[in-house]
Amino acid sequence: MSKGREIDGSTGVSEFYGKELRYKREAAGLTLEQVVEGSFYGISYLSEIERGKRRMPEDLARHVDRLMETDGLFERRCDDVRRARTRGHAKFFERALEAERRAETIEEWCPTVFPGLLQTEPYIRALFRAERPLEPREKTDVKVNARLARATLLEDDHAKPEYWLILHESLLRTPVLPPRQLAEQLDRVASLGRRQRIFPQVVPWNAGAHPFVTGGSAKIMTFADEPPLVYTESLHTGCTIDDPGLVKQYRRSYDLLRAAALPPEASLAMIEAAAEDCRNGEQPDGLERRYLA
Repeated sequence: MSKGREIDGSTGVSEFYGKELRYKREAAGLTLEQVVEGSFYGISYLSEIERGKRRMPEDLARHVDRLMETDGLFERRCDDVRRARTRGHAKFFERALEAERRAETIEEWCPTVFPGLLQTEPYIRALFRAERPLEPREKTDVKVNARLARATLLEDDHAKPEYWLILHESLLRTPVLPPRQLAEQLDRVASLGRRQRIFPQVVPWNAGAHPFVTGGSAKIMTFADEPPLVYTESLHTGCTIDDPGLVKQYRRSYDLLRAAALPPEASLAMIEAAAEDCRNGEQPDGLERRYLA
């Protein structure tokens, strides 16, 4: 039997779990198709589990244990994988975190902070310190490292997801960090944009009313083999939405928001100008108007 690309099981619990699953399956002489037969899951789903890209559901783990006679091994280890994959993240974010890793497209609206996938370490620490000023540093470190690890999604210029981002202009001037560190945060966004790894747009301060003017953040995710999801978040809580009607409404609202935003090239110029101002020690109280139509 031919084998696919070898998985490095030393990189984490999920990868080790997937490597063990594939080893047991191949040792039993079973194909992916044979393993999923009689379950509610497809071949691509099981393949992603073997590659450490997706968490094993408990019902599928029980099915695998019965089929391969592994005495409950994979069901017992399901929770270990879940804890490893979500360590450092809020419980309400778990489903969105899993979805983010396998999304084909992500479209995000962030009105008050840069999204987690783009945050630099100083920016992350400033946010956690503001929310939990007395938290021990070691606990904060776990959360900071978990958020930084999410950014590996954007390291490969040819990998999924295709990531669209809409920011509000005021965010470019919010002094969450000292000017030079804020410049580094802005540079990260601009660099990814120039590499065409992300497609940022900015809603100018004078754009007027738009569909999200009274709402919080929103993230719309689409996938190759499953329906789209929406994730929204506010302080201390988040919500993953899969109702087709609601997802459709969010999709329409996001399209209207995109129409109110500046084009990507003009948006990048605005972000780069804000970064340069920060490097020069300039952080005006008001919003810049020179790039607005």
